[in-house]
Amino acid sequence: MTRAETTEPDLPNLSPYFIARFLAYLSDCGVSDATPSPLLGGRSNRVWRLGGIVVKLYGDSHANPLFANDAAREYAALQALNGTALVPELLTSGQFEGHDWLAYRHSPGVTWSSGSAEVAALLGRLHAQPVIPGLPTGVSGSAAINDQTRSILAYCGDAGDLNRLEPGRQIPAAGRRVLIHGDPVPGNIVTSGGCLTLIDWQCPQIGDPAEDLALFLSPAMQQVYRGAPLTGAEEATFLAAYPDPEITARYLSLKPWYHWRMAAYCQWRDERDGDQNSLAYRLERAALEACLEHA
Repeated sequence: MTRAETTEPDLPNLSPYFIARFLAYLSDCGVSDATPSPLLGGRSNRVWRLGGIVVKLYGDSHANPLFANDAAREYAALQALNGTALVPELLTSGQFEGHDWLAYRHSPGVTWSSGSAEVAALLGRLHAQPVIPGLPTGVSGSAAINDQTRSILAYCGDAGDLNRLEPGRQIPAAGRRVLIHGDPVPGNIVTSGGCLTLIDWQCPQIGDPAEDLALFLSPAMQQVYRGAPLTGAEEATFLAAYPDPEITARYLSLKPWYHWRMAAYCQWRDERDGDQNSLAYRLERAALEACLEHA
């Protein structure tokens, strides 16, 4: 899906009058007086394009058990990675009536939909960047993923039989942690003329690079954001193109755990959205069951 096709963000407390005041404030303080055009991206924030500028108004930072929504972390990432071509150009940020906001240069292009090798190279470049001080440490290894998945299932009213699908093989935490995006799904990758840019930096961490690989390769995330999971050939191309074979091997060893966690997240998301047995959930669960059958 492109930004304009994704679902309306969960910001029920922001009235049209609040939005009008905020947009007038942006004009008054010199950010931009261009006509705002709404961009629908994630589910937690309001985003507008104002000419060559994108403005994001942040919502609840504690509503999601897997993906943080932290304005300070996004500011830190855009600032630290300025000039690398990995991120859009940071312009300014602030607060308006208790809500954080951030402005950055619009990245021309379209949401990624094909060319998995290019994404592998992009993530490889990101993972080679210096770590950013102050970012939280991400989960790493099967024990930590188990704990995180159990915490997600605890939010679910009906976890079904996901509990019995817990993988068995234990994988230790990574020996080296790097800067990771934390949400490199197709909707957060903009492509233009062969150049790829990562956007929506609300949840970067110092963590296991295999986490980013798992999130990009997730059948559920591919289905939600581009309308179909990757083919086996596209996944193989991605893994072959990622520059560190030790990390790809680590991802493969943790693959059942990543599918289990994402299936739990899809269950939580379905319950929150009033959906049942969504295609995203079914795809992720099928991938998990396939891993367990071949374990």
